[in-house]
Amino acid sequence: MITSTSNPQIKFLRSLYMQKYRNESGLFLIEGLKLVGQAFDSNAEIQQIIISPDLLISEYGQSLVERAQKTSIEILELSALVFESIARKDKPQGIAALVKQNWQSLSDKKLIKEEKILLLCVEAIQNPGNLGTILRSCDATGVSGLILLPNSTDPHDPAAVKASMGAIFTIPLYKLDYTQFISFIKGLNSFTILGTSDKARQNAFTYSYPNKILLLMGSEREGLSQELKDICDEMLRIPMLGECDSLNLSVATGIILYEIFNQHSGLTRNHD
Repeated sequence: MITSTSNPQIKFLRSLYMQKYRNESGLFLIEGLKLVGQAFDSNAEIQQIIISPDLLISEYGQSLVERAQKTSIEILELSALVFESIARKDKPQGIAALVKQNWQSLSDKKLIKEEKILLLCVEAIQNPGNLGTILRSCDATGVSGLILLPNSTDPHDPAAVKASMGAIFTIPLYKLDYTQFISFIKGLNSFTILGTSDKARQNAFTYSYPNKILLLMGSEREGLSQELKDICDEMLRIPMLGECDSLNLSVATGIILYEIFNQHSGLTRNHD
């Protein structure tokens, strides 16, 4: 059992709260029963389970340790004080995990051959909490994958992981530069590319969504860049009352995703 907060392994675990070290190692740290359990259930590549026997008191937590033992995952035991030094929760549950990042490749053509498919692409999203919330909405509405374009925050940031509520493990993630993205969309002949703007004429709730969609959402501050607007087949707006001229990005994305989900599921409203 590690009892010193200056232990090199503990310093490494704490370093993973910084993107530089996550990028260098290809790893990220998760904490808590729900996230560790979801990592197991999603067959994430868990490198190490970190526990504090004094803090891990739940039967479910003990079952996760047993799953790690059965699959020969390394188990690192820490004193309560040392575990608290790597924890971000106010009342840590005594379990964390070191997990390998799982970026996907869009070269797999199976992704775009489904009869109904929705891909989401986000440009320059800055707030990790927003990104985690978007991942959670993607999971709820059956999104097939999330593409992140340059200058986007890291989905493995602790705030993003926490806000995703486990969706970090259920939604395929893709990271592309603009050249790669343009090359990708050239192969999407049967897809409709949709974007959003508060200046668009088309109401997002009266638009008839096709079966294959690539939805583009812009940054919190600037919205979609003109370059991405130019490649869209249709621009949509979310109707709003009141004096504010925009919605939180994660809220706006969730609204559009659910409208598409409703229509694809046959649950859409009848419009006047």
